[in-house]
Amino acid sequence: MEANLLTQFFLPLALFIIMLGMGLSLKFSDFRNVILFPRAVGVGLVLNLLFIPTLTFGILYIIPLQAELAVGFVLLAACPGGATTNLITHLAKGDVALSITLTAVASVITVFTIPILVNLGMLQFMGEGQMIELPFFKTIVQILVITILPVFIGMLFHKKLPRLSLKAEKPVKIISALFLVLIIAAVLIKERANLGEFFIKAGPLSLALNLLGMLSGYYITKAITQNKAQSLAVGIEVGIVNGTLGIAIAAGILENSVMTIPAAIYSIIMFPAAMLLVYLGNKKTKIHNN
Repeated sequence: MEANLLTQFFLPLALFIIMLGMGLSLKFSDFRNVILFPRAVGVGLVLNLLFIPTLTFGILYIIPLQAELAVGFVLLAACPGGATTNLITHLAKGDVALSITLTAVASVITVFTIPILVNLGMLQFMGEGQMIELPFFKTIVQILVITILPVFIGMLFHKKLPRLSLKAEKPVKIISALFLVLIIAAVLIKERANLGEFFIKAGPLSLALNLLGMLSGYYITKAITQNKAQSLAVGIEVGIVNGTLGIAIAAGILENSVMTIPAAIYSIIMFPAAMLLVYLGNKKTKIHNN
């Protein structure tokens, strides 16, 4: 597959379908849930939008990486959780309504924060002479078109045609999962010559961000809310980001294949760690019920 076809057509289309699938499971009332879970939503958003990006910058200061990989990690940390977090929260017996609310609200906010964080990362790790300009308003429009617009269409479809929406949700999710696998495979194949080196460099940091995000989200929320289901939801939402969006921005907007590597590797590594929370959530529930 030619690079231009992948980055300019296939990637945006794939992300559009993935975000459409997320919209099919959302209701407009989900945004009102911010009022119902103020502390949990507040903690989740602060951790997602401030703590994880700050932690990423801090780790990259301590463990220097190739400049483009470092920017790729900043981009990854700037992306919100995707539809996957809602499914994993359900499997872990977490608060699905809270998870959906965090996904919806963070997806809107990060449309504006992603360009700021990525430009800051490029300035810090690439320098003014090498940095790739990421136009603020143009990037916002592009992210809106491939993320917020399909989510809104999915939500509107869910509201107007709920039965058809319910029938379409499963096939769209299957297609979304297939697209995700194909996207990650395409990225890894494109960089196959340096894949071993990239895994050694980016793998440990991907795992660290994944685990630190989930653990901090879970235990900080637990300390504040004393609610296990909400803690699981926030832990999963903070620890699992939208790698597909990171790949789409790196490949389609920044046109840099190396910057896609952190998101691709993270998308592979995050699932085993997420399954640990699923196991713990179910184990604790069974013990409590007994």
